[in-house]
Amino acid sequence: MTVAPPIPDVDVEDLRCEIRKEYAEVAANPDRGFHFHTGRPLAAILGYDDSLLEGIPEAAIESLAGTGNPFSLGEIATGSKVVDIGAGAGLDSLIAGRLVGPTGQVIGVDMTDEMLAKAQNAAAEAGMDHVEFRKGYAELLPVEDGWADVVISNGVVNLCPDKVAVFQEMHRVLKPGGRIQIGDIIVQKAVSEGAKRNIDLWKG
Repeated sequence: MTVAPPIPDVDVEDLRCEIRKEYAEVAANPDRGFHFHTGRPLAAILGYDDSLLEGIPEAAIESLAGTGNPFSLGEIATGSKVVDIGAGAGLDSLIAGRLVGPTGQVIGVDMTDEMLAKAQNAAAEAGMDHVEFRKGYAELLPVEDGWADVVISNGVVNLCPDKVAVFQEMHRVLKPGGRIQIGDIIVQKAVSEGAKRNIDLWKG
């Protein structure tokens, strides 16, 4: 029987507060310069084809701060229902929105108000009424059971101490036979207990 890994001893509310501060800054000042790449340069590094970015409002592109390319992992069909966990300024949600078309539906979930506002404005600018954004956590998605054909996420699972809860939520919202397409960070060696309690390392 597989045993779930222990949840790191970190104050989740303090961690969420610091993550919100960091990504509120990415939303407000994407060109400031961070210890991670952002925007179009990051999209190029992660292998986003230029065609994926065509017609997407620049405000959504400039605040990209992901770690991978969920669209490289499989085709998202017209008419699909997609959940984007940690949607940020909405780039991946809007790409998914264009792929599924008006007969599909996309729900982007994020916990940072500044990112949500930016994503909602970008969706309105793009005229994508079938893409909506909801405030929530990866561990408690504001999405009904069995709703989604595909769950995408980009650089978010690594920010969540209780990763089992995140994947349980993905499973809950997916239809039978649904897919998970995520880009994230993995480590080659165990992280020390001291490092796991360092919130600065989590948000970075």
